[in-house]
Amino acid sequence: MVRYELPKLPYGYDELEPHIDAETMKIHHQKYHQAYVDGLNSALADVGGEFHPQYISSILSDLKSVPEYGRSAVNFFGGGFENHKLFWEMMTPDGEKSPGGKLEDAFDVYYGDFENFKKVFSETAVSIQGSGWCWLVFNQTYNKIEIMTTSNQDNPWTLQKIPLLALDVWEHAYYSRYLNRRSKYVKSWWNVVNWDYAANRFSELVR
Repeated sequence: MVRYELPKLPYGYDELEPHIDAETMKIHHQKYHQAYVDGLNSALADVGGEFHPQYISSILSDLKSVPEYGRSAVNFFGGGFENHKLFWEMMTPDGEKSPGGKLEDAFDVYYGDFENFKKVFSETAVSIQGSGWCWLVFNQTYNKIEIMTTSNQDNPWTLQKIPLLALDVWEHAYYSRYLNRRSKYVKSWWNVVNWDYAANRFSELVR
């Protein structure tokens, strides 16, 4: 059976300051993400995880392959594991202010320009009711980028869409610094987006 472990961050807990504070990062990573790691391993064991040797994104893409009695737990903890892993990777202390290349061209096509994409994405993230995520995804069916949201820990892979950018809007991701001011958190988050990561993922999909 595949056993998942808490991934190491590609930067220090304090390196996203002042946009995301070190205390939030440490608790978010060591407590919340670890809980999803433990829950995923337990959920896979409950359904006979030896029959699911593929990576969690493949399992989420085909949840019907998971026995129905364990499907909800695998979806929740698997999504929680993968969503957070992507979230860490999609941030960086010294990112570019815009993606450039093919991804920025796609923003021009589908959103008019990069600044309007940021506006639409931000408004979408702020408007999520309760806990969830805002995503930039690649829709393979229509060969285009899209902004979408998911509730709780649902992941775009369950809808056959490939994540390019992830923003966690659960309160534990920002409450320590921003309290209930989600819009300020979202505005500040743009300063730590890892555009190289997102642009490279997109370029690999549209070759």
